[in-house]
Amino acid sequence: MKIRPAKADDFDAIRAVARETWHDTYDELEADLIDRTVDDWYTDDSMPLEAPGTVVLVVEQEGEIVGFTHAVAQGDTADILRMYVEPSYQGDGVGTDLHERLIEQLEAYDVDRIRAFDFAFNDASRRFYEGLDFEQTDTGEVEIDGEFYDEAVYTLELE
Repeated sequence: MKIRPAKADDFDAIRAVARETWHDTYDELEADLIDRTVDDWYTDDSMPLEAPGTVVLVVEQEGEIVGFTHAVAQGDTADILRMYVEPSYQGDGVGTDLHERLIEQLEAYDVDRIRAFDFAFNDASRRFYEGLDFEQTDTGEVEIDGEFYDEAVYTLELE
């Protein structure tokens, strides 16, 4: 397994991982809504690789991208906006290794806390972040295609 910074030509693979993971994870959402959202949210415009404070990492397994994460550091807080691992690789430590590398990258920005966002109904995400010592600290809403969905905010205070 290799974890590396994303490159511009990785976005087709990033979208493929996002699409597969969303379809596997978010039963509450209609399939066509998932496809439209993935097409809109997982692009080089929505995840600009060169933007200040931005970290986008991918996980390669046998030459294929099987996971990725996207975070942005601003001030004393970094926000994990996306972290996905293909369903067939979940439970094998890929997400934990990706998270650890992301934390290393974010420490360069001298942040005091890291927040992660996901749908409130995603129990697997909750267990993942709680297993990494995050605590749910807030709730919010995310708008997709004119509909609002509850969102959970998880926070990890760095020492």
